[in-house]
Amino acid sequence: MTRIVLVHGIAQEVKGAETLLAEWYPALSDGLARATGTTGGSRVARDEVSMAFYGDLFRPAGHRGLGTPEWDASDVQDGLESELLLQWWESASERESRVAGPGAAARLRTPHLVQRALNALSHASFFAGLSERMMISSARQVRRYFTEPGVRAAVQDRIVRSVTDRTEVIIAHSLGTVAAYEASYAHPEWPDLALVTLGSPLAVRNLVFERLVPPPTNGHARWPAPVKRWTNIADEGDIVALSKELAPSFGDRIRDLGVHNGAKAHDVRPYLTARETGRAIAEVLRA
Repeated sequence: MTRIVLVHGIAQEVKGAETLLAEWYPALSDGLARATGTTGGSRVARDEVSMAFYGDLFRPAGHRGLGTPEWDASDVQDGLESELLLQWWESASERESRVAGPGAAARLRTPHLVQRALNALSHASFFAGLSERMMISSARQVRRYFTEPGVRAAVQDRIVRSVTDRTEVIIAHSLGTVAAYEASYAHPEWPDLALVTLGSPLAVRNLVFERLVPPPTNGHARWPAPVKRWTNIADEGDIVALSKELAPSFGDRIRDLGVHNGAKAHDVRPYLTARETGRAIAEVLRA
């Protein structure tokens, strides 16, 4: 029955498919209504929408402490984890005046520099209200996806199990856009579908783009065969979607659109309620 598959991003490990669907579905309906000029909800029934939930794969095992393990700056691993936090910091400081920038600090991985990044990011809109250990957990999820083949395969399997022969569109957010892209490429037998990516880091060089499977060649990624339409939507202030446009890296068949999400630039709900998102989905459903 699934016409629309939703794929979430990082930091959802203590939720579940139904919990997230309860958050996403009203926003999805509002976006469709805004795009089509209708009232009274969505053109798609809730039982035609499914959430490819994978957050539990990152949920830590039980331990004696409370909540997330008490990580601090010294626990941030060299390489992708530290580089990602530093890049988020730099991007946030460029877009939000309340976030102090790295200035002339040497880009060396030291606990002190990582701690400065964590302190600064606590004032960024995306991370506001999150503890330091949750920020570290977010970077760690990205690192684990790219460096642990078992985790990567398990995340994509959740998407594969959600796609049916009636699926018309996959809507993915944040890290979920990476998993949706890779799963789509790996399954050329899937029916023709549309891909809508929200706040995507897919084109972020040196951190994400070069780590994709299949690997890009000569600076260009390969096109997933089942995808007949691809709309990428990003807010200029979204510090996770560091590269706002995907077309230069994935091909000019992609339609890159900008939206304004207010204070929560990376939040999926304003992405879904945007007219641009609703229109991209409605076009596919009408076809």
